[in-house]
Amino acid sequence: MSASPLHESVHDGKTETHVVLTPPSHHEIVIARVLEAPRELVFRAWTDPRQLAQWWGPHGFICADSHVDLRPGGRFRLDMQGPDGLAYPCEGIYHEITPPERIVLGGMLDDRDACGCGIPPNGRVTITFAALAERLTRLTITARLPSRESCDIVVQHGFGLGWSQALERLEAQLARAQ
Repeated sequence: MSASPLHESVHDGKTETHVVLTPPSHHEIVIARVLEAPRELVFRAWTDPRQLAQWWGPHGFICADSHVDLRPGGRFRLDMQGPDGLAYPCEGIYHEITPPERIVLGGMLDDRDACGCGIPPNGRVTITFAALAERLTRLTITARLPSRESCDIVVQHGFGLGWSQALERLEAQLARAQ
């Protein structure tokens, strides 16, 4: 396990996703991407189960079912199927919803897959939506893990790459919705 923080930029030709493990605690992963869409539309893509099912997960994954109980204490579940044919459930609890600015999620409190299919187990994920212009939104995902070791394992299981690909899919979904 590396002692130095990870700084990674993923380019897809026109946009860039930044993935950073924040020192000195090394308990957080921050992913940021600027999307060409109004903030309200981006927020809705995160809260409407039909839209979530269209983009959640890396390339090659499909979301067979999605359930969203959008309220503090409400649960969400996204049932993904990978290219390998296996099921990858993503479950969690909403802690805070402030439309269209912020969502705070908690991963399930058990020892599921280290990456948690997007929401790490025992992790807390804060998603912020900042309007940069009328049709430009900075999306920032901050995942806080219980320990440096948990953070390292999540990164090794492809958390950054998986989110980069999911955000590419989100960007395509937003373009279709406009």
